[in-house]
Amino acid sequence: MALSRPVRVLAAIAALLFIFSILQMLRTPVKLTPPSFGSSKDNPKDQDAWRDPNLDPADEPSEPLRRVDGDNYSPNNPNSDRINATILSLVRNSELPQLLMSMRDLERTFNSKFNYPWTFFNDEPFTEEFKRRTSAETAAQVRYEQIPKEHWEVPSWINMDLFEESANILKEQDVQYAHMLSYHQMCRWNSGLFYKHPALADYRYYWRVEPNVHFFCDIDYDVFRFMEDHNKTYGFTINLYDSPESLPTLWPETIKFLASDANNKLMHPENAMLWLQDKERRPKHNEKANGYSTCHFWSNFEIGDMEFWRSEAYEKYFEHLDRAGGFFYERWGDAPEQENELTWQQVPRYRISTYPLFQLPELTQV
Repeated sequence: MALSRPVRVLAAIAALLFIFSILQMLRTPVKLTPPSFGSSKDNPKDQDAWRDPNLDPADEPSEPLRRVDGDNYSPNNPNSDRINATILSLVRNSELPQLLMSMRDLERTFNSKFNYPWTFFNDEPFTEEFKRRTSAETAAQVRYEQIPKEHWEVPSWINMDLFEESANILKEQDVQYAHMLSYHQMCRWNSGLFYKHPALADYRYYWRVEPNVHFFCDIDYDVFRFMEDHNKTYGFTINLYDSPESLPTLWPETIKFLASDANNKLMHPENAMLWLQDKERRPKHNEKANGYSTCHFWSNFEIGDMEFWRSEAYEKYFEHLDRAGGFFYERWGDAPEQENELTWQQVPRYRISTYPLFQLPELTQV
Protein backbone atom coordinates (compact mmCIF):
# COMPACT_ATOMS: atom_id res chain seq x y z
CA MET A 1 0.00 0.00 0.00
CA ALA A 2 1.40 3.38 -1.04
CA LEU A 3 2.20 5.90 1.70
CA SER A 4 0.13 9.04 1.86
CA ARG A 5 1.74 12.29 0.75
CA PRO A 6 2.04 13.84 4.28
CA VAL A 7 3.85 10.73 5.50
CA ARG A 8 6.26 10.85 2.55
CA VAL A 9 7.00 14.51 3.25
CA LEU A 10 7.74 13.80 6.93
CA ALA A 11 9.98 10.87 5.96
CA ALA A 12 11.90 13.08 3.54
CA ILE A 13 12.38 15.78 6.19
CA ALA A 14 13.58 13.20 8.72
CA ALA A 15 16.09 11.85 6.19
CA LEU A 16 17.44 15.32 5.46
CA LEU A 17 17.81 16.10 9.18
CA PHE A 18 19.68 12.82 9.69
CA ILE A 19 22.10 13.60 6.84
CA PHE A 20 22.59 17.15 8.16
CA SER A 21 23.40 15.82 11.66
CA ILE A 22 25.98 13.40 10.27
CA LEU A 23 27.66 16.19 8.30
CA GLN A 24 27.79 18.44 11.38
CA MET A 25 29.50 15.72 13.42
CA LEU A 26 32.11 15.18 10.69
CA ARG A 27 32.99 18.86 10.37
CA THR A 28 36.31 20.14 11.73
CA PRO A 29 35.60 21.93 15.03
CA VAL A 30 35.75 25.70 14.81
CA LYS A 31 38.42 27.22 17.02
CA LEU A 32 36.84 29.84 19.25
CA THR A 33 38.87 32.91 20.19
CA PRO A 34 37.97 35.19 23.08
CA PRO A 35 36.96 38.77 22.38
CA SER A 36 39.67 41.41 22.54
CA PHE A 37 40.15 43.18 25.86
CA GLY A 38 39.55 46.90 25.67
CA SER A 39 42.74 48.09 27.37
CA SER A 40 45.11 45.77 25.50
CA LYS A 41 45.41 48.31 22.68
CA ASP A 42 46.86 50.84 25.09
CA ASN A 43 48.65 48.68 27.63
CA PRO A 44 50.93 45.78 26.60
CA LYS A 45 50.59 44.29 30.08
CA ASP A 46 46.97 43.42 29.30
CA GLN A 47 47.68 41.53 26.07
CA ASP A 48 47.81 38.19 27.89
CA ALA A 49 44.72 38.90 30.01
CA TRP A 50 43.16 35.62 28.95
CA ARG A 51 46.11 33.53 30.07
CA ASP A 52 45.28 31.17 32.94
CA PRO A 53 47.37 32.36 35.93
CA ASN A 54 47.09 28.92 37.53
CA LEU A 55 49.50 27.69 34.86
CA ASP A 56 52.21 30.08 36.08
CA PRO A 57 55.17 28.57 37.94
CA ALA A 58 54.90 28.99 41.70
CA ASP A 59 58.50 30.09 42.17
CA GLU A 60 59.83 32.86 44.35
CA PRO A 61 60.20 36.37 42.94
CA SER A 62 63.61 37.61 41.92
CA GLU A 63 66.25 38.46 44.49
CA PRO A 64 66.97 40.37 46.61
CA LEU A 65 64.71 38.75 49.18
CA ARG A 66 64.93 38.99 52.96
CA ARG A 67 65.40 35.59 54.61
CA VAL A 68 66.04 34.10 58.02
CA ASP A 69 69.73 34.33 58.93
CA GLY A 70 70.55 33.26 62.45
CA ASP A 71 68.29 35.00 64.96
CA ASN A 72 67.41 38.00 62.74
CA TYR A 73 63.71 37.05 62.97
CA SER A 74 63.71 35.57 66.45
CA PRO A 75 60.48 36.41 68.31
CA ASN A 76 62.39 37.93 71.23
CA ASN A 77 64.94 39.90 69.22
CA PRO A 78 64.31 43.66 69.79
CA ASN A 79 66.56 44.45 66.80
CA SER A 80 65.03 41.93 64.41
CA ASP A 81 64.64 42.48 60.67
CA ARG A 82 60.86 42.63 60.99
CA ILE A 83 59.19 45.82 59.85
CA ASN A 84 56.01 47.44 61.20
CA ALA A 85 53.59 44.82 59.88
CA THR A 86 51.02 42.49 61.37
CA ILE A 87 48.86 39.54 60.46
CA LEU A 88 45.28 40.49 61.22
CA SER A 89 41.97 38.71 61.38
CA LEU A 90 38.41 39.77 62.03
CA VAL A 91 36.98 36.75 63.80
CA ARG A 92 34.26 35.71 66.23
CA ASN A 93 34.74 33.51 69.28
CA SER A 94 32.54 30.88 67.64
CA GLU A 95 34.99 30.65 64.72
CA LEU A 96 37.86 29.48 66.91
CA PRO A 97 38.22 25.97 65.35
CA GLN A 98 38.30 27.39 61.82
CA LEU A 99 40.78 30.09 62.82
CA LEU A 100 43.11 27.62 64.51
CA MET A 101 43.30 25.68 61.25
CA SER A 102 44.26 28.86 59.37
CA MET A 103 46.83 29.78 62.01
CA ARG A 104 48.47 26.37 61.95
CA ASP A 105 48.85 26.50 58.19
CA LEU A 106 50.32 30.00 58.10
CA GLU A 107 52.60 29.37 61.08
CA ARG A 108 53.90 26.18 59.47
CA THR A 109 54.51 27.72 56.06
CA PHE A 110 55.60 31.25 56.97
CA ASN A 111 55.28 32.81 60.39
CA SER A 112 57.13 30.28 62.52
CA LYS A 113 60.19 31.58 60.64
CA PHE A 114 59.46 35.32 60.68
CA ASN A 115 57.33 35.74 63.83
CA TYR A 116 55.20 38.68 62.77
CA PRO A 117 52.59 39.61 65.38
CA TRP A 118 48.99 38.50 65.13
CA THR A 119 46.20 41.03 65.75
CA PHE A 120 42.67 39.73 66.25
CA PHE A 121 39.57 41.92 66.04
CA ASN A 122 36.06 41.26 67.27
CA ASP A 123 33.02 43.43 67.91
CA GLU A 124 32.65 41.56 71.23
CA PRO A 125 35.26 40.70 73.90
CA PHE A 126 37.34 37.61 73.17
CA THR A 127 36.87 34.68 75.53
CA GLU A 128 39.71 33.37 77.66
CA GLU A 129 39.56 30.10 75.75
CA PHE A 130 40.03 31.96 72.48
CA LYS A 131 43.05 33.81 73.85
CA ARG A 132 44.59 30.70 75.40
CA ARG A 133 44.27 28.48 72.37
CA THR A 134 45.35 31.02 69.74
CA SER A 135 48.37 32.22 71.71
CA ALA A 136 49.48 28.59 72.01
CA GLU A 137 49.75 28.33 68.22
CA THR A 138 52.50 30.92 67.75
CA ALA A 139 55.70 32.19 69.34
CA ALA A 140 54.95 35.67 68.01
CA GLN A 141 53.20 38.46 69.88
CA VAL A 142 49.39 38.20 69.91
CA ARG A 143 46.95 41.04 70.53
CA TYR A 144 43.19 40.85 71.06
CA GLU A 145 41.28 43.99 70.19
CA GLN A 146 37.65 45.01 70.37
CA ILE A 147 36.22 47.20 67.63
CA PRO A 148 34.97 50.57 68.93
CA LYS A 149 31.18 50.86 68.84
CA GLU A 150 31.34 53.95 66.67
CA HIS A 151 33.19 51.90 64.04
CA TRP A 152 30.78 48.95 64.09
CA GLU A 153 27.33 50.28 64.78
CA VAL A 154 24.99 51.26 61.96
CA PRO A 155 25.61 54.97 61.22
CA SER A 156 22.93 57.48 62.14
CA TRP A 157 22.06 58.37 58.55
CA ILE A 158 20.93 54.82 57.68
CA ASN A 159 17.15 54.30 57.70
CA MET A 160 16.55 50.81 59.10
CA ASP A 161 13.09 50.55 57.54
CA LEU A 162 14.66 51.21 54.17
CA PHE A 163 17.36 48.66 55.01
CA GLU A 164 14.72 45.98 55.58
CA GLU A 165 12.89 46.83 52.36
CA SER A 166 16.14 46.85 50.42
CA ALA A 167 17.16 43.50 51.93
CA ASN A 168 13.86 42.01 50.80
CA ILE A 169 14.57 43.14 47.24
CA LEU A 170 18.11 41.74 47.38
CA LYS A 171 16.80 38.42 48.68
CA GLU A 172 14.36 38.20 45.77
CA GLN A 173 17.39 38.55 43.50
CA ASP A 174 19.23 35.75 45.34
CA VAL A 175 21.86 38.06 46.82
CA GLN A 176 23.49 36.33 49.79
CA TYR A 177 23.52 37.79 53.32
CA ALA A 178 20.95 40.43 52.39
CA HIS A 179 19.27 40.43 55.82
CA MET A 180 22.43 39.69 57.82
CA LEU A 181 23.14 43.08 59.37
CA SER A 182 26.52 41.98 60.74
CA TYR A 183 27.67 41.14 57.21
CA HIS A 184 26.91 44.68 56.05
CA GLN A 185 28.72 46.03 59.11
CA MET A 186 31.71 43.83 58.40
CA CYS A 187 31.95 45.01 54.78
CA ARG A 188 31.82 48.63 55.88
CA TRP A 189 34.47 48.10 58.58
CA ASN A 190 36.82 46.30 56.21
CA SER A 191 36.31 49.01 53.60
CA GLY A 192 37.11 52.16 55.53
CA LEU A 193 37.49 51.69 59.27
CA PHE A 194 39.79 48.80 60.17
CA TYR A 195 42.99 50.80 59.61
CA LYS A 196 41.72 53.52 61.97
CA HIS A 197 41.77 51.21 64.97
CA PRO A 198 44.26 52.50 67.59
CA ALA A 199 45.91 49.06 67.74
CA LEU A 200 47.10 49.51 64.13
CA ALA A 201 48.36 53.06 64.49
CA ASP A 202 52.01 51.98 64.56
CA TYR A 203 51.66 49.45 61.75
CA ARG A 204 51.98 50.11 58.05
CA TYR A 205 51.54 46.69 56.42
CA TYR A 206 49.02 43.94 57.11
CA TRP A 207 48.21 40.44 55.92
CA ARG A 208 44.52 39.58 56.19
CA VAL A 209 43.80 36.01 57.24
CA GLU A 210 40.31 34.52 57.34
CA PRO A 211 39.09 31.57 59.39
CA ASN A 212 38.88 28.30 57.46
CA VAL A 213 41.56 28.94 54.80
CA HIS A 214 44.64 26.93 53.85
CA PHE A 215 48.27 27.81 53.03
CA PHE A 216 50.06 24.89 51.41
CA CYS A 217 53.41 26.19 50.17
CA ASP A 218 56.44 27.16 52.23
CA ILE A 219 57.23 30.87 52.10
CA ASP A 220 60.91 31.32 52.89
CA TYR A 221 61.25 35.08 52.47
CA ASP A 222 59.73 38.08 54.24
CA VAL A 223 56.71 39.12 52.16
CA PHE A 224 56.35 42.41 54.06
CA ARG A 225 59.94 43.40 53.34
CA PHE A 226 59.31 42.44 49.72
CA MET A 227 56.49 44.99 49.61
CA GLU A 228 58.64 47.66 51.20
CA ASP A 229 61.74 46.95 49.11
CA HIS A 230 59.80 46.88 45.83
CA ASN A 231 57.37 49.72 46.56
CA LYS A 232 54.25 47.56 46.44
CA THR A 233 50.95 48.83 47.80
CA TYR A 234 48.54 45.92 47.46
CA GLY A 235 48.77 42.16 47.01
CA PHE A 236 45.92 39.96 45.84
CA THR A 237 45.38 36.34 44.88
CA ILE A 238 42.67 36.23 42.27
CA ASN A 239 40.06 38.32 40.43
CA LEU A 240 36.42 37.26 40.63
CA TYR A 241 33.18 38.65 39.25
CA ASP A 242 30.81 39.91 41.92
CA SER A 243 27.05 39.60 41.86
CA PRO A 244 25.89 42.67 39.88
CA GLU A 245 22.59 42.62 41.75
CA SER A 246 24.48 43.36 44.97
CA LEU A 247 25.95 46.71 43.85
CA PRO A 248 23.91 48.43 41.10
CA THR A 249 24.76 51.94 42.32
CA LEU A 250 28.42 51.48 43.32
CA TRP A 251 29.77 52.54 39.93
CA PRO A 252 27.32 55.44 39.44
CA GLU A 253 28.34 56.74 42.88
CA THR A 254 32.00 56.38 41.92
CA ILE A 255 31.42 58.38 38.74
CA LYS A 256 29.53 60.97 40.76
CA PHE A 257 32.51 61.24 43.13
CA LEU A 258 34.95 61.69 40.24
CA ALA A 259 32.75 64.26 38.50
CA SER A 260 34.05 67.22 40.49
CA ASP A 261 37.23 68.87 39.26
CA ALA A 262 38.95 68.38 42.61
CA ASN A 263 38.27 64.66 42.74
CA ASN A 264 38.89 64.09 39.06
CA LYS A 265 42.47 65.25 39.61
CA LEU A 266 42.95 62.27 41.92
CA MET A 267 42.88 59.88 38.96
CA HIS A 268 46.22 58.52 37.83
CA PRO A 269 47.03 59.27 34.16
CA GLU A 270 47.78 55.55 33.62
CA ASN A 271 44.70 54.25 35.42
CA ALA A 272 42.89 51.04 34.48
CA MET A 273 39.42 52.47 33.99
CA LEU A 274 38.94 50.43 30.81
CA TRP A 275 39.33 47.27 32.89
CA LEU A 276 36.86 48.51 35.49
CA GLN A 277 34.35 49.25 32.76
CA ASP A 278 35.02 46.18 30.60
CA LYS A 279 31.80 44.91 29.02
CA GLU A 280 33.15 42.33 26.61
CA ARG A 281 33.72 39.40 28.94
CA ARG A 282 30.45 39.58 30.86
CA PRO A 283 28.22 42.18 29.24
CA LYS A 284 25.24 41.33 31.45
CA HIS A 285 27.30 42.09 34.56
CA ASN A 286 28.28 45.46 33.14
CA GLU A 287 24.69 46.23 32.21
CA LYS A 288 23.23 45.27 35.60
CA ALA A 289 26.00 47.10 37.48
CA ASN A 290 25.45 50.24 35.38
CA GLY A 291 28.84 50.36 33.72
CA TYR A 292 31.02 48.36 36.14
CA SER A 293 32.47 45.01 35.06
CA THR A 294 32.19 43.71 38.70
CA CYS A 295 35.59 41.99 38.30
CA HIS A 296 37.44 42.72 41.53
CA PHE A 297 40.48 41.81 43.60
CA TRP A 298 39.36 39.14 46.05
CA SER A 299 40.32 40.59 49.41
CA ASN A 300 40.20 37.47 51.61
CA PHE A 301 43.97 36.96 51.28
CA GLU A 302 45.02 40.54 50.75
CA ILE A 303 48.34 42.04 51.82
CA GLY A 304 48.32 45.81 51.90
CA ASP A 305 49.97 49.08 52.78
CA MET A 306 47.65 50.96 55.14
CA GLU A 307 49.19 54.27 54.13
CA PHE A 308 47.14 54.02 50.96
CA TRP A 309 43.88 53.58 52.89
CA ARG A 310 44.91 56.44 55.16
CA SER A 311 45.49 58.79 52.24
CA GLU A 312 43.29 61.84 51.74
CA ALA A 313 42.08 60.55 48.37
CA TYR A 314 40.85 57.24 49.76
CA GLU A 315 39.31 58.85 52.84
CA LYS A 316 37.30 61.22 50.63
CA TYR A 317 36.16 58.34 48.40
CA PHE A 318 35.10 56.16 51.32
CA GLU A 319 33.28 59.03 53.00
CA HIS A 320 31.32 59.64 49.79
CA LEU A 321 30.32 55.99 49.47
CA ASP A 322 29.56 55.65 53.17
CA ARG A 323 27.14 58.57 53.04
CA ALA A 324 25.48 57.09 49.94
CA GLY A 325 24.32 54.16 52.07
CA GLY A 326 25.15 51.30 49.70
CA PHE A 327 26.90 49.26 52.38
CA PHE A 328 23.43 48.75 53.90
CA TYR A 329 20.82 49.46 51.21
CA GLU A 330 22.72 47.25 48.79
CA ARG A 331 25.51 44.79 49.59
CA TRP A 332 28.64 46.66 48.69
CA GLY A 333 31.59 44.54 49.71
CA ASP A 334 34.98 45.83 50.76
CA ALA A 335 36.64 44.09 47.78
CA PRO A 336 34.92 45.88 44.86
CA GLU A 337 34.83 49.19 46.74
CA GLN A 338 38.58 49.14 47.46
CA GLU A 339 39.38 47.79 44.01
CA ASN A 340 37.76 50.80 42.36
CA GLU A 341 40.07 53.16 44.23
CA LEU A 342 43.17 51.00 43.71
CA THR A 343 42.53 50.81 39.98
CA TRP A 344 41.65 54.35 39.03
CA GLN A 345 44.69 55.49 40.99
CA GLN A 346 46.86 52.73 39.42
CA VAL A 347 48.86 51.93 42.56
CA PRO A 348 51.86 49.57 42.51
CA ARG A 349 50.48 46.12 43.22
CA TYR A 350 51.39 42.47 42.76
CA ARG A 351 49.59 39.22 42.22
CA ILE A 352 50.12 36.32 44.58
CA SER A 353 50.11 33.24 42.36
CA THR A 354 47.33 30.97 43.53
CA TYR A 355 45.36 27.86 43.15
CA PRO A 356 41.77 29.05 43.70
CA LEU A 357 41.07 29.55 47.41
CA PHE A 358 44.59 28.56 48.41
CA GLN A 359 47.61 30.81 48.67
CA LEU A 360 51.03 30.07 47.18
CA PRO A 361 54.19 32.08 47.74
CA GLU A 362 55.01 33.60 44.35
CA LEU A 363 54.73 37.39 44.23
CA THR A 364 54.82 38.75 40.70
CA GLN A 365 54.41 42.33 39.57
CA VAL A 366 51.42 43.24 37.42
